[in-house]
Amino acid sequence: MRDYGHVYVRNWPQYPRSIVADDQGWIYFGDGSTEGQILVFVNGKAYGKVGDRWWELYGGQATPLAEAPTVEHKPIITGSQGLFHRAFPGGQRLDSVDLVNRKITVTDADGESHTMDIDYESEGAHIMGLAAASDGTICGGTAFPMRFFSFDPAADEWVNRAAYGQWNTIYPTDTVFYVGGYGHGFLLEWDPAREWVATEKGNPECNPRYLTEAHPDINRPHDLLAYPDGRYVILAGTPGYGLTGGGLLIWDRETEESTVLTHEQLIPQQAVMSLAPLPDGRLLCGSTIAPGTGGEVKASLAELFILNLATNEVEWQEPILADARSYMDMIVAPNGLVFGIADRTRLFVFDPQERALVKEINTEADFGGSVSHQGTRAFVQDPDGTIYVLFNRGIAKLDPEAQELEMLAEAPVTIGGGGDWLDGRIYFYSGSHVYSWEVPAAEDQ
Repeated sequence: MRDYGHVYVRNWPQYPRSIVADDQGWIYFGDGSTEGQILVFVNGKAYGKVGDRWWELYGGQATPLAEAPTVEHKPIITGSQGLFHRAFPGGQRLDSVDLVNRKITVTDADGESHTMDIDYESEGAHIMGLAAASDGTICGGTAFPMRFFSFDPAADEWVNRAAYGQWNTIYPTDTVFYVGGYGHGFLLEWDPAREWVATEKGNPECNPRYLTEAHPDINRPHDLLAYPDGRYVILAGTPGYGLTGGGLLIWDRETEESTVLTHEQLIPQQAVMSLAPLPDGRLLCGSTIAPGTGGEVKASLAELFILNLATNEVEWQEPILADARSYMDMIVAPNGLVFGIADRTRLFVFDPQERALVKEINTEADFGGSVSHQGTRAFVQDPDGTIYVLFNRGIAKLDPEAQELEMLAEAPVTIGGGGDWLDGRIYFYSGSHVYSWEVPAAEDQ
């Protein structure tokens, strides 16, 4: 095997999705998503399309074409990441592979359909996030396949259903459960007290109900917040493939209308990664310089900014931490200070009244890095206001007055993400597994 290194060096991640060869020994790659192209192979020559223009590629030379070529594809089995080759040499056809229910269906050469049971072992689909729903269950979503799960600790019962898309971010309220999903940055509203009706876009009778989406300004959500006044739901995230600069989706629960603010209206060439509600209709946002998948990083320093929800205008912004790339999660403590995590190992304290950094703690030596996922949920708060922080290697307690952390429990697994409180236990996940830890009484901590 020979490693040829980067085929096309750029300052964004490369996604070679096509590869072809001509009969002169030249190899051609289709690269995206920031600059994308599609390549096919025919009659000894390769052809590529960039935008609306077709090119003939032969002998290392590219020649523009006035129109699309007439192609006769070579008889090879190839395709995109969604390739599903169905035809067998003996004339049978593979109709479906159902890995969830462990069944395959094949039509034989005589046209007769056969469904067969299959079996396999796996760790299961990885969890995207979990939270406590209003019905006393722990709920969330998985990816590959995209599923909804619900665990009832009191009854020790599980529910597993097909989900609408990938549930990147979740936010429970006292009555409903909001979901911000990938792709297209969609927003769902689920009422746990009502019968489940599989989501269909455009059908208001579904539960979860599809509300809106924010593509291309948000494609991959990273945070979701129901503002405490009960009116607004805010979704944040990075933009579509190959793009730089993500927006905010603001859903008005009273009017059932949505507003999308672009990165040009917020922090140009950045996206919003974390949210924290401030008094008087204001929202503290933490940015990331990360672009959409396959996009180009164009900013150098992440920032905090305050958004006025009445005017949708940025009232203040500042890069309070030197060299910060991403403000990953934030929470407002009972004393009004905002605690947050930047770049996984930088716990910071921010005073929203003074709009100033109060303190920064590097957690790497004593606690390691915080949990990190597309929807982080690193902070967990109990009904009394006590704040806990999830790190990969354990669960810590935050003292807002002393502005200090104390490790309470080393985890036997790597904590992947969070996280919520239910009936005296903190729930979190690692990979495809749900775990909980019973928090000891205050006098025993």
